[in-house]
Parts: sequence; structure tokens; C-alpha cells
Amino acid sequence: MKRTHSYKAIVSLLLLLAVVYGSAQQKSTVKVTVDKNKILIGEPIQLTLEADIPINEPIHFFTIDTIPHFEISERQKIDSSDKDDGTVLRQIIRITSFDSGHWVIPSFVFAEGIASDSIPVDVVFSEFNPEQDYHDIKDIIEITPKKEKSKLWMWLAIGGGVLLLIGLLLFFLLRKKKPVVVATTVIDPYEEAMKQLEKLRDSKADRKQYYSEMVDIFRVYVLKRKDIHSLQKTTDDLVVQLRSIALPKEQFEKLSQALRLSDFVKFAKYVPSAEDDRNTLDTIKSTISAIEQIK
Repeated sequence: MKRTHSYKAIVSLLLLLAVVYGSAQQKSTVKVTVDKNKILIGEPIQLTLEADIPINEPIHFFTIDTIPHFEISERQKIDSSDKDDGTVLRQIIRITSFDSGHWVIPSFVFAEGIASDSIPVDVVFSEFNPEQDYHDIKDIIEITPKKEKSKLWMWLAIGGGVLLLIGLLLFFLLRKKKPVVVATTVIDPYEEAMKQLEKLRDSKADRKQYYSEMVDIFRVYVLKRKDIHSLQKTTDDLVVQLRSIALPKEQFEKLSQALRLSDFVKFAKYVPSAEDDRNTLDTIKSTISAIEQIK
């Protein structure tokens, strides 16, 4: 009888030691996931951090300050839930990126010897089909109150009357004078555009001025060379008119992307890199050269 009790005590002790040893060997596990691996510029990503911590491990969580090429827009509170063998911590962080390219969210270190997997993410522009209608980006239109509108029309009428009187006065004073013939030098539109683009490349203009002047140079060129009037029209109208030139498809797509990028920069929707500056100007130059070859 005593031998039976001794046997049971030994077995119980061994089982207890096995449980304690197993608990001591158990380590924390971590998992980091995203809800999408390909986004448009500025589109949000949900980054989920999760840690499964056993009873024998101290409770702590990831420390993330910054992520290369990404911006953190929101951090939710860390959610915890208890289990029989430990605790599960979970947090959702919303991030986004304004840098186009193939990037990798790096591995996050949780503890010594414990880290998450790295995650690849592609950041791209929205797909652009040159065959579809082009919707230009427009400024916000402010609504003028009725009283202000009436005052505005009154001042416009007064200003118009004054200008009319000045015009009539100048007409009668100058009508007897002979017109002065001014000798003009004809400048080739192609050479003029190329010189202006090279001058712009070497200038120290800020980004918005750089892209605005680049597009204006192109608009003046197609006006002089192809009689395409677009100086007072939107980029949408310009793209539609350019289809009549019959540019090669690949060149037309590059030009459309360059014009679209210029709009993004103009309205502060995108901050271009130095490579974007060079590529956009080279696209404008190559398009002008391509138009020169079309008879």
C-alpha cells in the first residue's frame, strides 16, 4: 500500500516538473500583417501588430517611431486579452506613403531573438488611360454672397466705362499718326522651345514654378507649330487636342503622365524628386522632337 502511494507521488512530481519545464521553455511569438500590399499614392494601409506572450514572459510591446518611406497617420490603443497560458496584445496602426516605388516595411524587433517578418509594399500612381476623358484638377470655387456680387458688378461697370472713355480719347488723339513699322525677327518655334527648356533646366526655380514654366513652354510651342490654342484652357483640353497630332502611342502616354504629374505638383498634391524633374523635362523635349518629325 505504501509502495502504491510512493509511486503516485513520484508520478505527480514528474508531471509537475514537466509542466514547469514546458512553461519555462515557452517563448513569445509575434505577427505583423498589412491589409494590402499595393496602394495608390496617399492611400491608407492598416498595419496590424500582434504578440502572444506566455505567462512566464514579462508583458511589453513593440516600440515603433518611424517607418522608412511611410507616414503614420493613426495609432489605435493596444488591445489585450488574457488566455489560460498567457496574454495576447494587439494594435492597429494606419500608415500611408507619398513616395512611389517598391518599398519594404522592415522587420520589427520585439525582444532578443524575436522579430517580425518584413513586408513588401508597392506604391503606385493610379492607372491612366489616354483614350478616356481626362479630368483636370480644379481649384476650390468660392461662393460670393449676393450683396458682394451686386457691388462687384457696380465697380466692374464703372471700371468698364472709364476704360471706354480712355480708349475713345486715345483713338481720337492717335488716329492721325502713321503706324510705326517694327522689324521682327522670325524665331523657329522648335529652337526657341529647346533653348527655353535648357535655360529652365539650369535655373534655380522652385518646384511649382519649374513645372508651370515647363508646361507653358510646351503650350506655346504647339500653338506656334500646330496652331493648337491651349494657353487659356485646362490640361484636359490640351490632351484632347494633342490626339489630332497622331503621336506614337508610347510617346503620347509619357506626355500625358508628365502633364498629369505637373498638375499634381502645381496643386501641392505631390512633392517630386530630382529624378521626376529630369524625366518630366526630358519627356517634354522628346515630345517636341517627335512632333517636329510629323509632317
